[in-house]
Amino acid sequence: MLNCDAKIDLHMHSTVSDGTDTPAEILEQVRSAGIRLFSVTDHDAVKAGRILPPLLGAEDPLFIPGVEFSCRDELGKYHILGYGFDPESDEINCVVDKGHGYRMEKVTARLNGLRAVYGFAIPEDEIAALLAMDNPGKPHIGNLLVKYGYAETKEQAIHDFIDPLRIRNQYIRPEEAIAGILGAGGIPVLAHPAYGSGDELFLGEEMENRLRRLMDFGLQGMEAFYSGFTPRITAEMLALADRYGLYVTAGSDYHGKNKLVKLGSTGLDGEETFPSGLVRFLEAVGVSRLT
Repeated sequence: MLNCDAKIDLHMHSTVSDGTDTPAEILEQVRSAGIRLFSVTDHDAVKAGRILPPLLGAEDPLFIPGVEFSCRDELGKYHILGYGFDPESDEINCVVDKGHGYRMEKVTARLNGLRAVYGFAIPEDEIAALLAMDNPGKPHIGNLLVKYGYAETKEQAIHDFIDPLRIRNQYIRPEEAIAGILGAGGIPVLAHPAYGSGDELFLGEEMENRLRRLMDFGLQGMEAFYSGFTPRITAEMLALADRYGLYVTAGSDYHGKNKLVKLGSTGLDGEETFPSGLVRFLEAVGVSRLT
Protein backbone atom coordinates (compact mmCIF):
# COMPACT_ATOMS: atom_id res chain seq x y z
CA MET A 1 0.00 0.00 0.00
CA LEU A 2 1.34 3.43 -0.97
CA ASN A 3 0.32 5.67 1.92
CA CYS A 4 0.57 9.33 0.90
CA ASP A 5 0.96 10.30 4.57
CA ALA A 6 4.32 8.53 4.61
CA LYS A 7 7.19 11.02 4.28
CA ILE A 8 9.64 10.63 1.43
CA ASP A 9 12.76 12.60 0.49
CA LEU A 10 14.66 11.58 -2.61
CA HIS A 11 17.26 14.38 -2.80
CA MET A 12 19.91 14.88 -0.12
CA HIS A 13 23.67 15.16 0.16
CA SER A 14 26.21 13.69 2.57
CA THR A 15 29.89 14.32 3.26
CA VAL A 16 30.61 12.19 0.18
CA SER A 17 29.90 15.43 -1.71
CA ASP A 18 28.97 18.80 -0.19
CA GLY A 19 26.77 17.88 2.78
CA THR A 20 27.86 18.06 6.42
CA ASP A 21 26.38 14.72 7.60
CA THR A 22 28.07 11.40 6.91
CA PRO A 23 25.88 8.75 5.26
CA ALA A 24 25.42 7.11 8.68
CA GLU A 25 24.42 10.46 10.21
CA ILE A 26 21.99 11.03 7.32
CA LEU A 27 20.36 7.72 8.22
CA GLU A 28 19.97 8.87 11.83
CA GLN A 29 18.44 12.14 10.65
CA VAL A 30 16.06 10.27 8.34
CA ARG A 31 14.97 8.00 11.18
CA SER A 32 14.40 10.98 13.50
CA ALA A 33 12.40 12.85 10.85
CA GLY A 34 10.05 9.90 10.34
CA ILE A 35 10.93 9.64 6.65
CA ARG A 36 9.93 6.25 5.24
CA LEU A 37 11.69 6.37 1.86
CA PHE A 38 14.90 8.20 1.07
CA SER A 39 17.78 8.50 -1.36
CA VAL A 40 21.20 10.09 -0.92
CA THR A 41 22.07 11.81 -4.20
CA ASP A 42 25.64 13.01 -3.78
CA HIS A 43 27.17 15.05 -6.58
CA ASP A 44 29.05 12.87 -9.08
CA ALA A 45 29.34 10.05 -6.52
CA VAL A 46 27.61 6.76 -5.72
CA LYS A 47 29.58 5.82 -2.60
CA ALA A 48 26.60 6.32 -0.25
CA GLY A 49 24.77 3.65 -2.24
CA ARG A 50 27.40 1.16 -1.06
CA ILE A 51 27.70 2.44 2.53
CA LEU A 52 24.04 2.62 3.56
CA PRO A 53 22.47 -0.78 2.69
CA PRO A 54 24.52 -2.71 5.30
CA LEU A 55 23.45 -0.18 7.96
CA LEU A 56 19.71 -0.67 7.37
CA GLY A 57 17.62 -2.84 9.66
CA ALA A 58 14.26 -4.48 9.06
CA GLU A 59 12.34 -1.55 10.63
CA ASP A 60 14.36 1.14 8.90
CA PRO A 61 13.14 3.40 6.07
CA LEU A 62 13.42 2.12 2.53
CA PHE A 63 16.50 3.28 0.63
CA ILE A 64 17.03 3.86 -3.09
CA PRO A 65 20.59 4.34 -4.45
CA GLY A 66 20.92 7.83 -5.91
CA VAL A 67 23.30 10.27 -7.59
CA GLU A 68 23.23 13.83 -8.93
CA PHE A 69 25.38 14.68 -11.93
CA SER A 70 26.30 18.31 -12.61
CA CYS A 71 25.98 18.71 -16.38
CA ARG A 72 26.36 21.42 -18.98
CA ASP A 73 26.26 21.69 -22.75
CA GLU A 74 25.96 24.44 -25.36
CA LEU A 75 22.41 25.27 -24.22
CA GLY A 76 22.92 25.50 -20.48
CA LYS A 77 23.31 23.74 -17.16
CA TYR A 78 21.37 20.73 -15.89
CA HIS A 79 21.45 18.58 -12.77
CA ILE A 80 20.55 14.99 -13.61
CA LEU A 81 19.46 12.69 -10.79
CA GLY A 82 19.74 8.92 -11.07
CA TYR A 83 17.77 6.38 -9.03
CA GLY A 84 17.63 2.63 -8.53
CA PHE A 85 20.84 1.82 -10.39
CA ASP A 86 23.53 -0.71 -9.52
CA PRO A 87 26.27 1.27 -7.68
CA GLU A 88 28.85 -1.28 -8.86
CA SER A 89 27.98 -0.86 -12.53
CA ASP A 90 30.86 0.08 -14.82
CA GLU A 91 28.51 2.27 -16.86
CA ILE A 92 27.68 4.63 -14.02
CA ASN A 93 31.11 4.53 -12.40
CA CYS A 94 32.68 5.63 -15.67
CA VAL A 95 30.57 8.81 -15.51
CA VAL A 96 31.33 9.19 -11.78
CA ASP A 97 35.06 9.00 -12.43
CA LYS A 98 34.85 11.58 -15.21
CA GLY A 99 32.82 13.98 -13.07
CA HIS A 100 35.17 13.50 -10.13
CA GLY A 101 38.16 14.28 -12.32
CA TYR A 102 36.55 17.52 -13.52
CA ARG A 103 35.68 18.45 -9.94
CA MET A 104 39.24 17.94 -8.71
CA GLU A 105 40.64 20.02 -11.58
CA LYS A 106 38.22 22.79 -10.63
CA VAL A 107 39.21 22.70 -6.94
CA THR A 108 42.91 22.92 -7.80
CA ALA A 109 42.27 25.81 -10.21
CA ARG A 110 40.29 27.68 -7.55
CA LEU A 111 43.01 27.24 -4.94
CA ASN A 112 45.61 28.48 -7.42
CA GLY A 113 43.38 31.43 -8.32
CA LEU A 114 42.84 32.43 -4.71
CA ARG A 115 46.60 32.47 -4.23
CA ALA A 116 47.38 34.33 -7.45
CA VAL A 117 44.56 36.90 -7.38
CA TYR A 118 44.11 37.59 -3.67
CA GLY A 119 47.35 36.30 -2.14
CA PHE A 120 45.46 33.82 0.05
CA ALA A 121 47.85 31.19 1.40
CA ILE A 122 46.36 27.92 2.65
CA PRO A 123 48.79 25.55 4.46
CA GLU A 124 49.89 22.58 2.37
CA ASP A 125 48.58 20.05 4.88
CA GLU A 126 45.12 21.62 4.63
CA ILE A 127 45.25 21.49 0.85
CA ALA A 128 46.31 17.84 0.96
CA ALA A 129 43.39 17.02 3.29
CA LEU A 130 40.99 18.90 1.01
CA LEU A 131 42.17 17.06 -2.09
CA ALA A 132 41.85 13.72 -0.26
CA MET A 133 38.11 14.24 0.22
CA ASP A 134 35.61 12.35 -1.92
CA ASN A 135 34.22 15.38 -3.73
CA PRO A 136 35.45 18.74 -2.41
CA GLY A 137 33.79 21.90 -3.66
CA LYS A 138 33.16 25.58 -2.99
CA PRO A 139 31.75 25.10 0.55
CA HIS A 140 34.90 23.28 1.64
CA ILE A 141 37.18 25.95 0.20
CA GLY A 142 34.98 28.65 1.73
CA ASN A 143 35.31 27.07 5.17
CA LEU A 144 39.10 27.16 4.81
CA LEU A 145 39.02 30.86 3.95
CA VAL A 146 37.02 31.48 7.12
CA LYS A 147 39.36 29.33 9.19
CA TYR A 148 42.41 31.33 8.09
CA GLY A 149 40.79 34.73 8.48
CA TYR A 150 40.26 35.65 4.82
CA ALA A 151 36.47 35.79 5.14
CA GLU A 152 33.95 36.12 7.95
CA THR A 153 31.54 33.49 6.67
CA LYS A 154 31.56 30.68 4.15
CA GLU A 155 28.87 32.48 2.17
CA GLN A 156 30.95 35.65 1.99
CA ALA A 157 33.99 33.64 0.92
CA ILE A 158 32.08 32.10 -1.96
CA HIS A 159 30.36 35.32 -3.06
CA ASP A 160 33.31 37.72 -2.73
CA PHE A 161 36.29 35.57 -3.61
CA ILE A 162 35.53 32.13 -5.10
CA ASP A 163 32.72 32.91 -7.55
CA PRO A 164 34.48 35.94 -9.13
CA LEU A 165 37.45 33.78 -10.17
CA ARG A 166 37.46 33.07 -13.89
CA ILE A 167 37.90 29.31 -13.85
CA ARG A 168 37.57 27.21 -16.99
CA ASN A 169 35.03 24.60 -15.97
CA GLN A 170 34.48 21.22 -17.59
CA TYR A 171 31.21 19.39 -17.12
CA ILE A 172 29.68 16.06 -17.95
CA ARG A 173 27.22 16.44 -20.82
CA PRO A 174 23.59 15.59 -19.97
CA GLU A 175 23.47 12.79 -22.55
CA GLU A 176 26.53 11.18 -20.89
CA ALA A 177 24.90 11.26 -17.46
CA ILE A 178 21.60 9.90 -18.75
CA ALA A 179 23.33 7.10 -20.69
CA GLY A 180 25.38 6.10 -17.63
CA ILE A 181 22.31 5.95 -15.39
CA LEU A 182 20.32 3.94 -17.94
CA GLY A 183 23.27 1.62 -18.55
CA ALA A 184 23.37 0.85 -14.82
CA GLY A 185 19.68 -0.05 -14.77
CA GLY A 186 18.60 3.26 -13.24
CA ILE A 187 16.06 6.00 -13.88
CA PRO A 188 17.34 9.44 -14.99
CA VAL A 189 15.40 12.40 -13.58
CA LEU A 190 15.84 16.15 -14.09
CA ALA A 191 16.55 17.80 -10.72
CA HIS A 192 14.73 21.07 -9.81
CA PRO A 193 13.82 21.39 -13.50
CA ALA A 194 12.73 25.03 -13.44
CA TYR A 195 16.16 26.16 -12.23
CA GLY A 196 19.25 26.58 -14.39
CA SER A 197 22.51 28.35 -13.61
CA GLY A 198 22.50 31.18 -11.08
CA ASP A 199 19.17 33.04 -11.21
CA GLU A 200 17.92 31.32 -14.38
CA LEU A 201 14.28 30.28 -14.21
CA PHE A 202 12.76 28.09 -16.94
CA LEU A 203 8.99 28.09 -17.34
CA GLY A 204 6.47 27.79 -20.16
CA GLU A 205 7.67 26.99 -23.66
CA GLU A 206 11.32 27.37 -22.71
CA MET A 207 10.95 24.76 -19.96
CA GLU A 208 9.06 22.42 -22.28
CA ASN A 209 11.70 22.66 -25.01
CA ARG A 210 14.45 22.00 -22.48
CA LEU A 211 12.59 18.96 -21.18
CA ARG A 212 11.88 17.51 -24.62
CA ARG A 213 15.52 17.83 -25.58
CA LEU A 214 16.58 15.82 -22.53
CA MET A 215 13.88 13.25 -23.24
CA ASP A 216 15.53 12.69 -26.63
CA PHE A 217 18.58 11.51 -24.65
CA GLY A 218 16.46 9.15 -22.53
CA LEU A 219 15.32 11.28 -19.58
CA GLN A 220 12.46 9.50 -17.78
CA GLY A 221 11.38 11.79 -14.96
CA MET A 222 11.41 15.19 -13.31
CA GLU A 223 11.61 16.46 -9.74
CA ALA A 224 8.22 18.19 -9.59
CA PHE A 225 8.24 18.56 -5.79
CA TYR A 226 11.23 20.51 -4.48
CA SER A 227 11.98 22.60 -1.40
CA GLY A 228 12.61 25.75 -3.45
CA PHE A 229 9.48 25.55 -5.63
CA THR A 230 6.39 27.71 -5.30
CA PRO A 231 2.99 26.01 -5.71
CA ARG A 232 2.77 27.55 -9.18
CA ILE A 233 6.08 26.00 -10.29
CA THR A 234 5.13 22.62 -8.86
CA ALA A 235 1.79 22.73 -10.68
CA GLU A 236 3.52 23.51 -13.98
CA MET A 237 6.04 20.69 -13.49
CA LEU A 238 3.25 18.22 -12.69
CA ALA A 239 1.35 19.27 -15.80
CA LEU A 240 4.44 18.71 -17.94
CA ALA A 241 5.06 15.31 -16.34
CA ASP A 242 1.47 14.29 -17.13
CA ARG A 243 1.73 15.60 -20.69
CA TYR A 244 4.82 13.57 -21.47
CA GLY A 245 4.20 10.53 -19.27
CA LEU A 246 7.23 11.22 -17.09
CA TYR A 247 7.94 9.91 -13.62
CA VAL A 248 7.73 12.40 -10.74
CA THR A 249 10.02 12.63 -7.71
CA ALA A 250 10.14 14.77 -4.55
CA GLY A 251 13.28 16.05 -2.84
CA SER A 252 14.46 18.60 -0.30
CA ASP A 253 18.09 19.04 -1.48
CA TYR A 254 19.22 18.73 2.13
CA HIS A 255 22.91 19.54 2.72
CA GLY A 256 23.05 19.54 6.53
CA LYS A 257 24.53 22.79 7.84
CA ASN A 258 25.66 23.88 4.36
CA LYS A 259 22.14 24.97 3.38
CA LEU A 260 19.10 26.27 5.24
CA VAL A 261 16.96 23.40 3.96
CA LYS A 262 15.19 21.07 6.35
CA LEU A 263 15.29 17.33 5.71
CA GLY A 264 11.95 16.18 4.31
CA SER A 265 10.86 19.64 3.12
CA THR A 266 9.88 18.53 -0.37
CA GLY A 267 6.60 20.39 -0.80
CA LEU A 268 4.76 17.07 -0.95
CA ASP A 269 3.14 17.54 2.47
CA GLY A 270 -0.56 18.19 2.26
CA GLU A 271 -1.13 16.20 -0.92
CA GLU A 272 -4.23 14.03 -0.51
CA THR A 273 -2.89 11.39 -2.89
CA PHE A 274 0.44 10.81 -4.57
CA PRO A 275 0.46 12.09 -8.17
CA SER A 276 0.29 9.31 -10.75
CA GLY A 277 3.84 10.06 -11.93
CA LEU A 278 5.18 9.53 -8.42
CA VAL A 279 3.20 6.30 -7.99
CA ARG A 280 4.64 5.00 -11.25
CA PHE A 281 8.15 6.01 -10.19
CA LEU A 282 7.81 4.14 -6.88
CA GLU A 283 6.57 1.06 -8.68
CA ALA A 284 9.45 1.31 -11.18
CA VAL A 285 12.04 1.25 -8.35
CA GLY A 286 10.27 -1.65 -6.64
CA VAL A 287 8.43 0.20 -3.87
CA SER A 288 4.96 -1.30 -3.64
CA ARG A 289 4.39 -0.66 0.06
CA LEU A 290 5.02 2.57 1.93
CA THR A 291 3.56 3.05 5.42
